[in-house]
Amino acid sequence: MYKLIAIDLDGTMLNSYGEVTENTKEIIKRTIKKGTDVIIASGRTIDSIKAIADEIESKNYIIAGNGAIVYDIQKDKIIYEKYIPKMKALNIIKICEENSISYSVYTNKTIVANALRYNILYYYKENLKKQENKRTKIKIVEDIYKYVKEMQDEKVMKIYICDGNKSVFKSIIKKMEEFKDIEILDVSHMSRKIIKSGTEDVVLEYYYTEISEKNVDKWYALEYLMKKLNINKEEIMTIGDNVNDKMMIKNAGMGVAMKGSTPKVTEIANYVTEKDNNNEGVAEAINKYIE
Repeated sequence: MYKLIAIDLDGTMLNSYGEVTENTKEIIKRTIKKGTDVIIASGRTIDSIKAIADEIESKNYIIAGNGAIVYDIQKDKIIYEKYIPKMKALNIIKICEENSISYSVYTNKTIVANALRYNILYYYKENLKKQENKRTKIKIVEDIYKYVKEMQDEKVMKIYICDGNKSVFKSIIKKMEEFKDIEILDVSHMSRKIIKSGTEDVVLEYYYTEISEKNVDKWYALEYLMKKLNINKEEIMTIGDNVNDKMMIKNAGMGVAMKGSTPKVTEIANYVTEKDNNNEGVAEAINKYIE
């Protein structure tokens, strides 16, 4: 029996509208009641994940920022953290500014951006469907560099860089590779999300990467929890779709990739679902291995 299931959100548990289906919620709740803990392991901020954790009745732990943070829900406390040092973050921000590329800064408390576009627009639209206390905190500022430089009680979890132009995006990535001791997420495909504008579906497509401190990964955060909970990797099931899920899918006792995942993930997974995130692939995987 698997004692713990770690599930990614975007492209995995969530459909393209950013929702968890009622059937998937019920299957996860039933799994938790039977004694298998289910936690969310995402690149999102704590507050963004907490709202979804509440929907599925996951009440113990959250992995945020691709493994930069482990948060104890019961104690309302961060119990593991690995941030980007402020000066390093400022140098990355400077390159983004000098090259006029879109970026946002994910701190331990909020997402800082200078406009509602790309991923920020998606979170903003997602917030409109939520109660105020369950919304992703977004702070729009005129000068991100100045904001980060003057931060006192916030720390940089990751920096999210994106652009609609592939050649511009790739040139920025090359510049980022000059930095030492950072993790650059090697995303090989465009992000594709759908938002509602009135009765119309609007597709958001853009190239992106996420920059974290060295050795930040969902799997390292899971290793921390394994020691804390006294469980081994054979007792863990992981479900994901992108390169930030690769290590946890590769190393868990049962690593599951969603249908349509990046090839770098599907080739190392123990199982690839027959259904994608828009057709309850997570429910399929749990039904197959847990129920």
